[in-house]
Amino acid sequence: MSAESFLREIEGGVCAAQGVAASAATAGIKESGRPDMTLLAFDSPAQAAGVYTRNKVCAAPVVLCRERVGKGPLRAILVNSGNANACTGKQGLKDARRITQALAKELGCPQARVAMCSTGLIGQRLPVDLMERALGGLVRDLAPGKGREAAAAIMTTDTRPKEHAVEIDLGGGQRVRLGGMTKGAGMIAPNMATMLAFLTTDAAVPSRVLLPALRKAADLTFNCVTVDGDTSTNDTAILAATGASGVRIAGGRALERFRAGLDKVCRALALAILRDGEGVTRVVEIRIRGAASPADARRAGRTVAESLLVKTAFFGGLPNWGRIFAAAGRSGARIAPERMSLEIGGVPVVRYGAPVEGWEGPLAPVLKRPEFMVNLHLGAGRAEGAVWTTDLSYEYVKINADYRT
Repeated sequence: MSAESFLREIEGGVCAAQGVAASAATAGIKESGRPDMTLLAFDSPAQAAGVYTRNKVCAAPVVLCRERVGKGPLRAILVNSGNANACTGKQGLKDARRITQALAKELGCPQARVAMCSTGLIGQRLPVDLMERALGGLVRDLAPGKGREAAAAIMTTDTRPKEHAVEIDLGGGQRVRLGGMTKGAGMIAPNMATMLAFLTTDAAVPSRVLLPALRKAADLTFNCVTVDGDTSTNDTAILAATGASGVRIAGGRALERFRAGLDKVCRALALAILRDGEGVTRVVEIRIRGAASPADARRAGRTVAESLLVKTAFFGGLPNWGRIFAAAGRSGARIAPERMSLEIGGVPVVRYGAPVEGWEGPLAPVLKRPEFMVNLHLGAGRAEGAVWTTDLSYEYVKINADYRT
């Protein structure tokens, strides 16, 4: 059975799994008046795992999640947009704890079973009173079919909600569901999760199994996308398992298929971030081959993907492939220039370190496509890897020069 044959895309996003309910509200955090609070709740406390930003300047909710996620089962995750609660000192952590304590009271559970994530403007205190007033309504409005509303309420500069879900056939008549939602459009770079992402499954999976599965999925997906090379102070990805299907996963073929489903959902969400990136007009896969090691493949791929000259060439549709070679050459990866080769959108451009005759004509239409692949062979070994990137446009500069919420 192929990797895709036991996976079926389904509707529902983060609420596709049994035992998950969601709600959304407008608390008044955003000046726009758009929804700005989301609540995910689990019918029974869920096993959970999380991965977080490696930025040493991390937000108060990241500190809170590190204290709670994976240390015990979760009853709920509260998410607010419009305010990152980052660089707010000790008061920021006090505010997050106060809000989660109030939510725990509404839910009738211990405070340690409530996680919280925030996204938005850095350097401002949360409007705690406004948020506390919204908690009762969030709890009353919880329902299983509100994945789309939940995904919309966590957006900042995103232009659309991002969600994906699959049903996984584990064999022997056993099936489980796994879904998720994410937000992100700027401050996106490979260094853990680079956004907020929430994933849920109705499989019964212990946290000791969830964490390595999530780390691997993040490395293959969220850590392989870049819009602008900036990693946020708030990056968080949480995976929660409700066990509501009654199907237990601990190892063997069932775990392999579960991981494949997790990878598929995470990749779909990661690419959705790129396609909705700030000012993005092109999404490009940088596929590195012929590297001396997997680390070299990642190093070269990331340097090419984050090169401003390369990204602006993609925006302009310019055939300046020398920028790609130059970026790889300064990446620190081992290369053999006389054995390097390059294909863009299937068009051979360089072979054995020299241009292929007549490459300009076939390449021109490729560079106008919204999505294409760059295949770069370093000529130094057999390792390979991939990074997904975007172009860099005038609109990106405008959005970030005017950013307020």
